[in-house]
Amino acid sequence: MESSGPILKPDGRQSETALAIQRGVARLLKAHNYVLLHEFTLASGRRADVIGLGADGKIWIIEIKSSPEDFYADNKWPEYREFCDTFFFAIPPSMDAGLIPAEAGLIVADQWGAEIMRPAIDHPLHAARRKALTQSFARNAAQRLQALWEM
Repeated sequence: MESSGPILKPDGRQSETALAIQRGVARLLKAHNYVLLHEFTLASGRRADVIGLGADGKIWIIEIKSSPEDFYADNKWPEYREFCDTFFFAIPPSMDAGLIPAEAGLIVADQWGAEIMRPAIDHPLHAARRKALTQSFARNAAQRLQALWEM
């Protein structure tokens, strides 16, 4: 069992590049003492590619973009801001970092690891939103673990 992230089988929507980025991001978050979930549905109905919960209670959302086309086809990223303290895009090393908006943090990742190339601006969550997200994160993680035991 891999220890760099939660067990979640790819659902077939991710490209090989996106899965490699996801793996590198998982390793980066682990190194920063964050636990994470992939494909986490927010209260808005949007699904975050990766959400991380730090030991200090901070919440990061990382949106994976595997190509310029992937980036241009998706304009929903500003909606994630209200659900995290810190928002990043994660891209492969081959992608032009200049495409990523300056107001978002930037992570460059491959299957072996990831590096924060530009820090994200912190936007601290309201206490009630943080509590709701943390409880949702915990329940979601427990449900995924329970599903493994029921297999």
